[in-house]
Amino acid sequence: MDKQQYTCVLVSDFNLQNFAGYVANDPEFPAIKVITAPFGQPVSTLLHKDLPCWQNTPDVAVIWTRPQSVISDFNALLRYEQVALQQVLQQVDEYSSLLVNMSEGVRYAFVPFWVLPSYRSVFGVLDMKTEIGLTNTVMRMNLRLAENLEEASNIYVLNTHKWIERAGIHAFSPKLWYLGKIVFGNEVFKEAARDVKAALRGMLGYARKLIIVDLDDTLWGGIVGDVGWENLVLGGHHHLGEAYIDFQQALKSMKNRGILLAIVSKNEEQVAIEAIRKHPEMVLKLDDFAGWRINWQDKVQNVLDLMTELNLGPQSAVFIDDSPGERARVKESLPEVFVPDWPKDPLLYPATLLSLRCFEMPSLSQEDLDRATMYFTENKRQELKKTVRSLEEWLTRLAIRVQVEELHPANLQRATQLLNKTNQMNLSTRRMSEAELMTWAEHKHHKLWTLRVSDKFGDAGLTGIVSLEIQDRKAQIVDFILSCRVLGRKIEETMLFTAIHHARALGIEDVYARYIPTSKNKPCLDFFNSLAPRFQQKGDCFMRDGKEPFLVPEHIELVP
Repeated sequence: MDKQQYTCVLVSDFNLQNFAGYVANDPEFPAIKVITAPFGQPVSTLLHKDLPCWQNTPDVAVIWTRPQSVISDFNALLRYEQVALQQVLQQVDEYSSLLVNMSEGVRYAFVPFWVLPSYRSVFGVLDMKTEIGLTNTVMRMNLRLAENLEEASNIYVLNTHKWIERAGIHAFSPKLWYLGKIVFGNEVFKEAARDVKAALRGMLGYARKLIIVDLDDTLWGGIVGDVGWENLVLGGHHHLGEAYIDFQQALKSMKNRGILLAIVSKNEEQVAIEAIRKHPEMVLKLDDFAGWRINWQDKVQNVLDLMTELNLGPQSAVFIDDSPGERARVKESLPEVFVPDWPKDPLLYPATLLSLRCFEMPSLSQEDLDRATMYFTENKRQELKKTVRSLEEWLTRLAIRVQVEELHPANLQRATQLLNKTNQMNLSTRRMSEAELMTWAEHKHHKLWTLRVSDKFGDAGLTGIVSLEIQDRKAQIVDFILSCRVLGRKIEETMLFTAIHHARALGIEDVYARYIPTSKNKPCLDFFNSLAPRFQQKGDCFMRDGKEPFLVPEHIELVP
């Protein structure tokens, strides 16, 4: 992971120094430098973009307030004065506008939900009554806030209640407020810091994409090779069987939101596959898994082979195994694979999985939802590859179609996601928010295209981005990004054709691409090196005559 330090502005009406300390000193990636806005002036800080804290476009802003400090009519409600709910919500709308306006000056903004101290219970059973209970009003305010911010692509509302639940009785202390203007206990700040950093990892493209699971005593109870699939502990009225079912259902929910599932297990493959296919209580079916390695070989090697098959790097994977020895072996040999500590008690499996903070995604596209299906169809492509005599024949028989589109609101979300998540085939590995990317693409000297790829087996979705920046009589290829799942099918050449064809139409004299190396993007360097003599390397740039045509590969059909 990169060593860059990211800036985070904290805006609040209460003392956030403890939270700032946890964020800045947490050893987990990413490293964060905290900038504290003027104390106790949230509205004024949001209004004045010329304040020092907003200079140089901070990476993140956390705007954490008490409702009474930014919604004046809620302050009146705390005094138990009569205020119409609609009047309160109108002020929420006004505050939301301030947040949207502020978000134009940062890459990402996090806004924790408003909460009330747990010791406030004046209305008792009436607390959830509309126009009476404070809890009811705060819930409606939070919902209105979330709805208002829905269209702001770089603002994310965070669930403060989760942090308070985890902190329990230590969430609030009246003494802390009077002694230091600190609203929450340290346990709340610790949970908040972990969630903010996990969210930022997701924004930066470091969310985990693959869960690799063991079988025996992990996906089900028992050793299938010893007891047979009929006698596995799975489902039924057994408390352990129910826990294994819930664990599988949790994995299924992950798969349904775009996380890939795979198996690495020491077993006889035929026996294990039979169990998956025949056991009536299995929630997960064989086509829920993007791949598997079921044999008696070393699990580290199996994980590496599986990652190669799926075209994913080890930084994408989570490894779950009931054996402490296997976990230690993978953790030591493959440090980029995340190996969570796993409980001995299967009753804790579902909760442990669902509490992991490594799957944060800033958005959920149709490509995410269809990811498992895409990998399943990839197996069919690889089966076809084994039956043909050459790469060219395989590519021809795939009947690849590429649809090229300019960036627009309908494809912006997925394009931004691809920009921020792709590490291998990525020329410059720059990271941008949706607003930043659209602003860049709308510049009169810039051009950005997206590519959708499909073939006879199915639709791979939006998998490529290429962009140009025109400078005098030269054109720079700024972004050159392709999803790993379609690498090696000449989509790369189609991307270059798109950019070079546009440059030639403008009479550009030179086209060049500047390669910015990272620890992950060597495949991009290898590709440009393979283009010689069509591109000539000069230092960190690859150059070509802008007047020379660049052809679309014969086996690819370009779709307007």
